[in-house]
Amino acid sequence: MVKKRKKFQGVLNILSFNRHFYVIGLLVLVVLIAALNFFKIPPVITGIILGVFLYGFLMPLLVSAYVYDFSGYYHFAWLEELGLKKENPQQIVNINAGFDETSFILENHFPKTNIQVFDFYNAKEHTEPAIVRARKVSLVYPNTQQIQTNHIPLEDNSVAIVFLLSAVHEIRSHAEKVLFLKECKRICAPNGKIITVEHLRDIPNFLAFSIGFTHFFSRNIWKKAFKEAGFATFKETKFTPFMSIFLCSS
Repeated sequence: MVKKRKKFQGVLNILSFNRHFYVIGLLVLVVLIAALNFFKIPPVITGIILGVFLYGFLMPLLVSAYVYDFSGYYHFAWLEELGLKKENPQQIVNINAGFDETSFILENHFPKTNIQVFDFYNAKEHTEPAIVRARKVSLVYPNTQQIQTNHIPLEDNSVAIVFLLSAVHEIRSHAEKVLFLKECKRICAPNGKIITVEHLRDIPNFLAFSIGFTHFFSRNIWKKAFKEAGFATFKETKFTPFMSIFLCSS
């Protein structure tokens, strides 16, 4: 079953799910302009202040459009670069954090493979308005199972590839993240792989999202988590300057 993404779906999702931030931002902009005029701030300083504000307001949308709508991320051409599509695995797992944009696409790329989808969204802990709104419009892959991060209901050594696509950063506790990754390792077959895609807490993402980059984790944190979970290898590939693909083998 093929699910095609609409034009600008990525940036439109950002606007829709985070509309409270942008409404507040527009109100702040109106108040800021009024204040600058009222206090007769010199034009040069006014331009600098408004420029900084608009940069922080618009840059996340521009970067999101680039990453999610123009980079080919959802075309999954990067799978071929990793050599994964040639393997034709029998069993793969896709795990999300309450918003699934990838399972139907993966099904299209692996038509002969059994795909099992899990969702570790926890309504008590994941209370951000953006996640709540995203879940209301998220496509649900058939037989998606709700799970806890400390248990994936599959047998040991049963899965060829586990996909963790822009999801695991929602697990804020390092200890919980390690336990979850240990579960991913447990279900991986010998020479099985974990494919993790994430923004990082680094300079490019700071320039893109300013203070919002703190919602992500650094490369060292990810490397530490995978090492503590017992993975034998940890390889990073950059997909655009703003996203990293971590390939780990069991």
